[in-house]
Amino acid sequence: MAERRSIFEEVTETQKPAATPGGVSRDRSRARRLVRGWLMILFALVVVMIAVGGLTRLTDSGLSITEWAPLSGAIPPLSEADWQAEFDAYRAIPEYQLQNRGMSMAEFQVIYWWEWGHRQLGRFIGLVWAVGFLGLLATRNIPKGWTGRLLFLGALGGVQGAIGWWMVHSGLQEGMLDVASYRLATHLGLAFLILSLIAWYVMRLGREQAELFSARREGDRKLKGMSTGVMHLAFLQIIVGALVAGIDAGRNYTDWPLMAGGLTPPGMWAIEPVWRNLFENDGTVQFIHRMLGYLLVLVALGAWIASLRSARKATRTAFNDMMAMMVVQIFLGVVTVMTSATWYLAILHQFGAVVLMVLILRARFLSMYPLKQSVRG
Repeated sequence: MAERRSIFEEVTETQKPAATPGGVSRDRSRARRLVRGWLMILFALVVVMIAVGGLTRLTDSGLSITEWAPLSGAIPPLSEADWQAEFDAYRAIPEYQLQNRGMSMAEFQVIYWWEWGHRQLGRFIGLVWAVGFLGLLATRNIPKGWTGRLLFLGALGGVQGAIGWWMVHSGLQEGMLDVASYRLATHLGLAFLILSLIAWYVMRLGREQAELFSARREGDRKLKGMSTGVMHLAFLQIIVGALVAGIDAGRNYTDWPLMAGGLTPPGMWAIEPVWRNLFENDGTVQFIHRMLGYLLVLVALGAWIASLRSARKATRTAFNDMMAMMVVQIFLGVVTVMTSATWYLAILHQFGAVVLMVLILRARFLSMYPLKQSVRG
């Protein structure tokens, strides 16, 4: 039988600790910051990868490794016998027989290390993605609704590796001195798609979900549509630029604004069947690249003029930055052509495409999700 208590006995109760104000939202913010930081590291690595890929192409190093070994290929040749085996494999392909016959072992090692470094960087990016994703998943630091998006990035990275080998394999076929230009364009296009998705995710994770929902109601649909058009044209221009690089079209027709003294290059449709000129005729491909560049500037100019009427200062600034970089990129393109695609200018032009695409995405993002500002702006 329970012991009776005196009516004068002091009674104390164990109280549960008070909930920390804002605890749930703070945890969500921390998760968004962690994922955003990881994505920013991936973004920087993909930018470096694009630059290294461009240099690999410009140094004619891409065909120096003639097999795809995702795991064992991470180990470079460690003995003279290993190096000789790699060199013998390279000497069996058309690039050596038709273009580099007589190359020394030392010269071969230079191009081999370029391609090996390119592939190693790809492996490292895959490792950073896997470790980051699994770590965030295990610690439950992936915001709600983001698991599928982050998995999709990893899947695209895997596809990119397979496309890289598909591209290299085309250059090993009889009569080929380089990789197929359309496969190179596919490879670079997917790289820019991955880069753009990462940039977009970083922008979204930089603001709270509730803030994005609120901002979307105040978005400018016209500016969003116009910036979307600029984005699509810029992506198409990047693809055509890869076709230019794939057939070394940037090293011919070095006059501007004319081409070989005329409005159009000679023999634009000389290759049969005619459709092959769009991919294999250096004059035709460079002409398309130039015309598409002019069109891109005009469409971007229209979006920029429309943005001047926006009441949001941050949105106007984003479109100003986009337009300024557009002018810089056109200038870089002209100088690159007029210097017959000197390697450092070609890489700078490619890097300019990265900067421009990110600025286009930022302008589009702020037209969709404008930042709050005071009445005074």
